[in-house]
Amino acid sequence: MMDAPETFDLTIIGGGPVGLYAAYYAGLRQLKTKIVDSLDQLGGQLATLYPEKYIYDIPGFPRVVARDLVHSLTEQGLQYHPAVCLGETVQSLKFDDGVYDITSDNACHRTRTILICAGAGAFHSRKLSIPDANRFEDAGVYYSVKEKQVFAGKRVMIIGGGDSAIDWVLNLSDIASKIILVHRRNQFRAHEDSVARALHLGTEFWSFWEIKSVLHADGKVCGAVLWNNRTHEHRNVDAEAILVQIGFLSSLGAMKTWPMEIIGNTIVVDQHMRTTLPGVFAAGDVAGYDGKLKLIATGFGEAAMAVNFAKTLVDPKARAFPGHTSEMGPQTLTTVVAN
Repeated sequence: MMDAPETFDLTIIGGGPVGLYAAYYAGLRQLKTKIVDSLDQLGGQLATLYPEKYIYDIPGFPRVVARDLVHSLTEQGLQYHPAVCLGETVQSLKFDDGVYDITSDNACHRTRTILICAGAGAFHSRKLSIPDANRFEDAGVYYSVKEKQVFAGKRVMIIGGGDSAIDWVLNLSDIASKIILVHRRNQFRAHEDSVARALHLGTEFWSFWEIKSVLHADGKVCGAVLWNNRTHEHRNVDAEAILVQIGFLSSLGAMKTWPMEIIGNTIVVDQHMRTTLPGVFAAGDVAGYDGKLKLIATGFGEAAMAVNFAKTLVDPKARAFPGHTSEMGPQTLTTVVAN
């Protein structure tokens, strides 16, 4: 007979920035904590989709590379030694005698409270469905940037008009020999400041154009066939690398079947970050309420709120307000870590 799994105070579903910050706060509040994530590494989208992209709206950092932010958040989040389970996608949920059983595709996790920090859910990049795109994936056609040096000295064609596309115009401008931005419209779904800065970099903009096929010679990408969606004209445009940033597909997966209020891919929460399931909280992009702004900075605050109110469920004598860490002396901090 198999032993029953260990029971944790708080299980965090999602090991991205918000989940890592939640793990830090849970340790600070002396909660026995576990992180479960479907990816094989911590950091979420920052680590898997754009590890070398600069982020400009994190408090305390004029700008910070995503990989460096993940490193700092991981160091902060793991300092209280939470259990970490990677490569596991959560499936079913059961509640019995004050404890939840979360079944993943690999194990069962017992926990008194749950904090869902799943971002937009399990995700993968939206890919091109054009000739030869699959053939040259990660060898001339890219959907994420693992190493910026791949694009050094090259003519880089960026497809898209959102924040990621414009951010890569800015981030690759110092190493690419030329950047060509291709967008099916002449309006961008990106921060105005980023668009304004991109306009001053000598970027070649192709508005109202779409990519129709990948050009190649001698086994290497050498450009693309573009189509104008207004004039229906076709043109061959030289490029040694094509970076596609047209969004990603995401889903909450089996969590959509859990008995809590969900609208679209958003879990409805109250002012304490509580879902409609008792003892289950949500924070970050996955959580929704009136006036919500989907920013990493917003998620950090939501994570702290959720953890502190989860603490009051695990220990009814505890206060939700944890006090200010700046008021904790070295001995207090040492005691918290030791426990």
